[in-house]
Amino acid sequence: MPEPVRFFDGTPPRVIAHRGLARGAAENTIGAFRAALDAGADILETDVHGSADGVAVICHDDDLSRIAGVADPVEALPMRELLALELVHGGRLATLAEALSEFPDARFNIDIKTDAALSPTIDAIRDAGAEPRVLVTSFGQRRRRRALRALTGAATSASTPGAFLAVIGTRLRLPALVRLGLRAVDAVQIPRRHRGVTVLTPSFVRAVHDAGREVHVWTVNDPDEMREVLSMGVDGIVSDRCDLLAAVLAESSRRDAPATDGRENHLKGD
Repeated sequence: MPEPVRFFDGTPPRVIAHRGLARGAAENTIGAFRAALDAGADILETDVHGSADGVAVICHDDDLSRIAGVADPVEALPMRELLALELVHGGRLATLAEALSEFPDARFNIDIKTDAALSPTIDAIRDAGAEPRVLVTSFGQRRRRRALRALTGAATSASTPGAFLAVIGTRLRLPALVRLGLRAVDAVQIPRRHRGVTVLTPSFVRAVHDAGREVHVWTVNDPDEMREVLSMGVDGIVSDRCDLLAAVLAESSRRDAPATDGRENHLKGD
């Protein structure tokens, strides 16, 4: 029997597709996820709300105005009505259960947006037997912890309070404070800057690594900026352009590959 796919399989840095790859398909749709995987994504980052009838629906925004031109809150409509909507950029909404089933070997980074999404998300992950291949997180620490208690084997990243402690601990040079902020998590996922303040620094990456955790930075779409944050040693980049990120990593791999001279190549061919 093959080993189950696990979220942290493979070697960093990880290509984390932010809401899939919206090139010809709307964000957070089955088409966007398929495009991301085809472009070289390691992990699909997505968001979940709960429908009015208690189904985990993949959607970032609280309401449907930006993606579907409808003013209703996502959680005010039953799944039947949500699935019938035509999205502005094409495609339709999907349930979390559908995405986990459609891509049984894919790893998912799932942000639980509201309390109404909590139980439906847990049910979808459990029903799919997907605990080993998901990372569940939330800006709300209580919500994240409740999800983790119900999903044995799932990975997680720090909520806002834990990430804040890790940043402060780094600035004060207090490793114990960094470890406190990151206890019982596997990674910290942060923006490069927040409200004009630089969050991601080489010293922060070192401090998190010393605590035995990964650093993922979001959301980086420019190739030059990708190269810059990779030079700091980050373990993953969350990007709207996972295709560009995969190309940057391939370029770096070619550059770092050991050179061989003509004689060695000739001997290998004999």
